[in-house]
Amino acid sequence: MTSPTVETAAAHAPTAGEYIKHHLGHLTNGHQTFVVDFHVLNLDTILISVIMGVIGVFLMWLAARRATSGVPGRFQAAVEAVVEMVEDQSKGIVHGDRSFIAPLALTVFVWVALMNAMDFLPVDMFASLFRALGMGEPHFRVVPTADLNGTLGMALGVLALMIYYSIKIKGLGGWIHELFAAPFGIYMAPFNLLLNIIEYAAKTVSLGMRLFGNMYAGELLFLLIALLGSTATVFGFVGHVIAGSIWAIFHILIVVLQAFIFMMLTLVYIGQAHEGH
Repeated sequence: MTSPTVETAAAHAPTAGEYIKHHLGHLTNGHQTFVVDFHVLNLDTILISVIMGVIGVFLMWLAARRATSGVPGRFQAAVEAVVEMVEDQSKGIVHGDRSFIAPLALTVFVWVALMNAMDFLPVDMFASLFRALGMGEPHFRVVPTADLNGTLGMALGVLALMIYYSIKIKGLGGWIHELFAAPFGIYMAPFNLLLNIIEYAAKTVSLGMRLFGNMYAGELLFLLIALLGSTATVFGFVGHVIAGSIWAIFHILIVVLQAFIFMMLTLVYIGQAHEGH
């Protein structure tokens, strides 16, 4: 016979839709009333992004501090492999001074990879932690790259670098002339300007949307797998373990690949800024 306490808990248990909706909500400083509302900040995205940035800087500092000229350890070898990979890519894409661009690409790769890796944490970990601390169950998302605000923010940073290097390499006058004269000549100036503005916007939006779309889909799949394990059946438990393990292993590739793609596109766009039409 089921006790009243169990019946009450079951009655108040969230549905699958409510569970997913809760986990996809953000910890914010206010209620969003419009699609674009710059007064609302996703505090969880900001917090985790900063923490991952600090961890990334610490890991790079630790690797540099422990670097030896002898036989490297596994940590040093892994960092050296990443640094060499980034340097090779930047050398092949950007033809010019890379004293800032190569470290920038390394920072982007490490930072995005660490933010993506937050998707490996158990989906209910922070909810359980907040309950244990008596804070209830506030919305809290731990994957900054699954937030469009975070990825578009990074993409806008890349856009600013594109414009900066275009002006630095070609001069302000040369950049403005390129906006109006490329690619069809100065006599098509209005059309050229429109085309170049669309190109800048398309690069920025696609850069942010690509990373967001892949990480958001991965986060959603982890939530669906977690729901599979809550069905309290042998099939649900076995499916949860098998599907969760397979997806987690496959997601390792996605986490690294998306960081690599974001870094490569950053290099490509900055490299294009070094070249004239």
